[in-house]
Amino acid sequence: MSCKKQEGIGLDVDPATQVNGTLVVDTSIVATTVPEDSVVTNNLSSRAILAYFKDPELGVTETHIAAVLQLPGATAYTLPTGTITIDSARLILPYARNNAFYGDSLVSSYKIDVHQLNERIVTTKAYYNNNQFDYKPELLGSKTFYARPNDSVQVYNIVKGGPDTLQKIAPHVRIPISTSFINNNFFEASSSTLSSSSIFENTVKGLYITLDKNQMPGIGGNMFFNLDSASVQVYYKRVDGTTIDTTSVSLPLGVTVTGIKHDYSDKVKAALNGTSADGLVYLQGVSGLRAKLTFPDVKKMFASVGDVILNRAELVVTTKPGTTTPFRPAQRLTLYKYDLAHQRVAIQDNSSDPRNSGIIGGGFNSTNGEYHFVVTAFLQDLLSGKTADYGTFLAPADISSSNVTLLPVTDYAERSVIVGKNSPYRIKLNIIYTKIKK
Repeated sequence: MSCKKQEGIGLDVDPATQVNGTLVVDTSIVATTVPEDSVVTNNLSSRAILAYFKDPELGVTETHIAAVLQLPGATAYTLPTGTITIDSARLILPYARNNAFYGDSLVSSYKIDVHQLNERIVTTKAYYNNNQFDYKPELLGSKTFYARPNDSVQVYNIVKGGPDTLQKIAPHVRIPISTSFINNNFFEASSSTLSSSSIFENTVKGLYITLDKNQMPGIGGNMFFNLDSASVQVYYKRVDGTTIDTTSVSLPLGVTVTGIKHDYSDKVKAALNGTSADGLVYLQGVSGLRAKLTFPDVKKMFASVGDVILNRAELVVTTKPGTTTPFRPAQRLTLYKYDLAHQRVAIQDNSSDPRNSGIIGGGFNSTNGEYHFVVTAFLQDLLSGKTADYGTFLAPADISSSNVTLLPVTDYAERSVIVGKNSPYRIKLNIIYTKIKK
């Protein structure tokens, strides 16, 4: 049952921007949890997610990264002369610049495992988030660590012709890689294999990077890495006659593909199946969950009033109390709709429509746990029958973009729990209207 309260109202203090009219509050909106669409996950390079997260509310999220390994400079490479001895090799994974971790950083330790792919990544192919790669069971390397995305790392910088220097560099994870793998596939590779990066890539096939869920105390988490600057750094000694040189070479990562898997809790499964009794609705990043909104009373909302013009309509979404800690909610949500072809498009208020309010909205207010959206033009068109509701959706948004987000979010893991019905925190519409006099 919807709730409608009416009273005369004026919004804003400035008379120049005051919105006058009658306020009606409608709580008839129905929200249901639906899964996100699959999405292409090639080259999520600046924010590639590596996760094993047992969210107590939503369930388990698990991801992996498959990556092409390139020759230095991604071009033909000529091996240096002399006898080469590898000192060490490290896969270097720099953390993303902002919000690089979501989960438990106190109790949970993490173990990254690196394998060699058994199949090559087709660089021209679009891979989706549900894609799985075949890889060799043998470990090329592993590293156990605590997530510290804000702590810089000190490493020795090799200086040719001089002593090595200790250097502080941006936060990252350094994973030891098998020196025999580097020898077999790089230093001892044939000249034809090294004659082009594409031949090298197809021969080596690439790396498979994952978290070992069996070696993880606690509930785990989600880490985001900047793979644009990731590489396998090889440190070696070269002896050529009387010349002894200690140096390094970098094998960068090329095309990457992220695989994402969700295993939801019973509560979420009930919400997805429409059998939930608590009315909770779940929104999740990492191509997880969104909410479908329907407006059952939209046609009869003003049946007893007559023709009206909407001065302002605002959708208010509230998180369920107690669900915003210890894991932060989505910091921004997006609101979009389907067109006749069921393609995602922005609502009128955030599109090229001349009635565009210029306000994207959807930012999380930590004071009251609310998200607000201006939907005046969108609702006016539904009321007048100018447009049909082919589907309206609420979902986590990319907080780094100033534009309206339409595609599923893969590079943020935050989630929000909202109330769909039978609660003072349920979704509502605040509508200010003026009756049209005839």
